[in-house]
Amino acid sequence: MNPATITPDRAEAPWILALDIGSSSLRAQLFDRQGRLLEGMVGRRTHSLRSNRQGASEADPDHLLALVAECLDEILEKAGARSRQIAGVAVDTFVNNILGIDAEGRAITPLTTYADTRAAAEVPGLQADFDETEVHNRTGCRFHPSYLPARLRWFYRTQPDVAARVQRWVSIDEYLQLRLFDECAVSYSVAAWTGLLDWRRLVWDEALLAGLPISSARLSPLCDVADAHSGLRPAYARRWPALADIPWFPAVGDGAAANIGSGCVSAERVALTVGTSSAMRAVIETDIPHLPAGLWCYRVDARRALPGGALTEGGMVYAWMMKVLRVEENLLKQVSETRLSGFDQALAERAPDAHGLTILPFLAGERSPGWAGDARATIHGLTLSSTPLDIVQAGMEAVAYRIALVYQQIRSLLPADPEIVASGGALLGSRVWRQIMADVLGRPIHVSLATESTARGAALLALEALGVYDDLAQAPAFVGEKVLPRSQHHTVYQQALQRQVELYNQLIRNPGNPQNEKSGATTNT
Repeated sequence: MNPATITPDRAEAPWILALDIGSSSLRAQLFDRQGRLLEGMVGRRTHSLRSNRQGASEADPDHLLALVAECLDEILEKAGARSRQIAGVAVDTFVNNILGIDAEGRAITPLTTYADTRAAAEVPGLQADFDETEVHNRTGCRFHPSYLPARLRWFYRTQPDVAARVQRWVSIDEYLQLRLFDECAVSYSVAAWTGLLDWRRLVWDEALLAGLPISSARLSPLCDVADAHSGLRPAYARRWPALADIPWFPAVGDGAAANIGSGCVSAERVALTVGTSSAMRAVIETDIPHLPAGLWCYRVDARRALPGGALTEGGMVYAWMMKVLRVEENLLKQVSETRLSGFDQALAERAPDAHGLTILPFLAGERSPGWAGDARATIHGLTLSSTPLDIVQAGMEAVAYRIALVYQQIRSLLPADPEIVASGGALLGSRVWRQIMADVLGRPIHVSLATESTARGAALLALEALGVYDDLAQAPAFVGEKVLPRSQHHTVYQQALQRQVELYNQLIRNPGNPQNEKSGATTNT
């Protein structure tokens, strides 16, 4: 039995209702005072982002709010009379989402996401107008199409008539707060992901805003994740009486929540998450005088910083390869089983780097550590003998190499031997990928048992705000299996990683890129 879950009849009060607003699904779930997921207590709806060849990544914000309401309807119906044990609502969202609202609080733009690359052409202008090193150290973010400085410049340049009507730029959580409470604020956590927050002083960065087409007056006031609203508007209070007067906490960024939920609440543990995208992050309460060039630094809350690196590539690379190569149709017949577990076994039996391929897995541009937002994927070394199995294996290893480059930089901020805790559906769903990660990093990987680590993290922060915990270190971590690295595989992978770095340097010219030194391939020293 998974200790991170509990049946409702055995769960300990108080309960937290956690809303997880993701880029492909929305879920409402219940957690007890130990951060255990209540079995069977979930309301879930799926959605999809709109994309096009120009690089758009958009959603209808009103549709998302309708789905949130349906999730709440479903979970409260399932909880029934037990819903009175709910002491607060916690929220986490995918970050770097933004929409414009008018003076009446109505959405007049689509919700755009971190995956929108249409602002890539704005990055050189920002780099010319500002000292990027200073901005990076101050805001924790480099100039990149995923952050708001580039996206806002692009929007005001390409859609000036609509932009002139925008009274405020808000995230999906702020839009939800306006709907439910007629007022909103943005947490330091969500604001830190915009590239507009001075992450040390916890204020909007006025020096950067002075060179953008908006001022701080077009942004919401800032707050901490413990600064809750309460008192739903009458229509919603009647619809959800159990939530009418309890604290409703502002959203925390999904990456920060995933760290907390997987037990990585201090610098002694590093969180490795591989879902659709990937990230490696750590929670630090000490100052970081100078941020390494390949990392960003966000916030969990006013007390805790969150340095790390995020990759656009992750499970989507695996999914894309499986789809395009038609693996299920053409490969599974070659292995002993007729399910993907058989394919996983076929991968497990292969030697490391057994294919002679080098892949730059940038299907949606690069984020950390090189920040080449306009980079595109490359497969180098294909021959007539290359097979779909070769390509999938090389793709999984390629993602691990990108994680290794991030780990090298984040490790400089941490104790000598931090534990690495793995979470995320793509990684937890593949024993082979977990082993590849351990082998590439040359470090053991501990598997998080909190399958809903992101929602759990938001719930734990709410429990801390309610005084259930004086410190999150008191909450159980729920860490399970340990995957040990194999030294011979690590040696092979170090050579393959260097091959990827060299290909990157040949194809993606990025002055000052931290990968431009060969020492970037060393991760176990």
